[in-house]
Amino acid sequence: MTVPDRRVALVTTLVGLVAFVVLAVWLVPWHPVPGGDLQPAEPGSVFTPEQLDRAEDFARQARLWSWTSLAVSLAVACWLGLTRRGRALFSRLPGRWWVQVPLAVALVELLRRVVTLPFAVLLRRERLDYGLTEQGWGAWAVDLLKGELLSIVLTSLGLLAVLACARRWRRAWPAIAGAGLGVLVLVGSFVYPLAVEPLFNHFEPLPDGSLRTAIMQLADEEGVTVDDVLVADASRRTTTLNAYVSGFGGTRRVVVYDNLVDDLPQDETLSVVAHELAHARHGDVITGSLLGASGGLVAAGLLSLVLARVRRRGGPGLTDPAVVPLVLALVAIASLVTSPVSNTISRQIETRADVDALRTTRDPDAFIAMQTQLGLRSLNDPTPPAWSQVWFGSHPTGLTRIALAERMRRLEADGSEPD
Repeated sequence: MTVPDRRVALVTTLVGLVAFVVLAVWLVPWHPVPGGDLQPAEPGSVFTPEQLDRAEDFARQARLWSWTSLAVSLAVACWLGLTRRGRALFSRLPGRWWVQVPLAVALVELLRRVVTLPFAVLLRRERLDYGLTEQGWGAWAVDLLKGELLSIVLTSLGLLAVLACARRWRRAWPAIAGAGLGVLVLVGSFVYPLAVEPLFNHFEPLPDGSLRTAIMQLADEEGVTVDDVLVADASRRTTTLNAYVSGFGGTRRVVVYDNLVDDLPQDETLSVVAHELAHARHGDVITGSLLGASGGLVAAGLLSLVLARVRRRGGPGLTDPAVVPLVLALVAIASLVTSPVSNTISRQIETRADVDALRTTRDPDAFIAMQTQLGLRSLNDPTPPAWSQVWFGSHPTGLTRIALAERMRRLEADGSEPD
């Protein structure tokens, strides 16, 4: 039986929590908006009544199916992991422990996918009805299968690493496993653009021309080293407009969606790219990775404390495959509970990138036009419930971003906006 030292678990948790707080205070921009907090722009000043009705109708349906899917998935995970009957399904898995772990992960993930598949289908039908995708059902199913396989593989690797640490260092494993999870997060951020992104998109270099030249000039102005500018064939899956800068070090590249290049004027495209280059300039990928690594320490420490309590009550230990659904249930609960924290941090970082993009391009009109087009094409809810935005909103709303552009324009006109 694996019995970690309680003091090790407590210290691991405390170190991870302190590191997270210090990194968040140090690296996260908590007051990125010049002039203080913003009030979103009036919806009627940006969209017509028909456009607002269409976006809000879709958002209501999307929330219904998404939140129902989340609730059902969480309920299944909790039944499998927190009840004796649920865990009994995993008591007779074949093979050694390193075979049983991925089998248990696959069983949990596939069961959760099966029970939530009807909601995914209903949401996709809504997206088709509203013209948000032209992807065929077959291609959609292939992407869904790829996502499930990727989730199973990555989750299995993480749990195998934790269990291997627990078997090798029976009393100190929380600290070692937490550090190992942190390393995996950092390594994953580095290899993701090379190993994972090509599974879901095809990339081609952006041809030489005025747009590529302008993007490289933006990168030079921002002091960002970019290895390449690629175009992703995202239009086969979505009408949403986007771009991103992925990786860091030797894997950094700007990726623009093909519909962004084809459908928007160049000044609006550059507004999107400037936002993404701001993320790279501030090292936001590394910031997220470091916060994730410190979160791994907290998770390992708390996990050991919870499992020790469960074990004392006759529950599974880390050598029992029945611990896999328990761990996955705890992860699902923790992810939901901590969503307000992670999404609040994300919104602050996104806002800083918007501010930097507006300062770099000095073109608030292009920024506003781009945000308007993004809202029309993706049908993002222009006025989500406040609690929903706090809990699930990883980005500021489109109307908030438009208000930011209006403020930056006023500050520049008044001569009070710092360079």
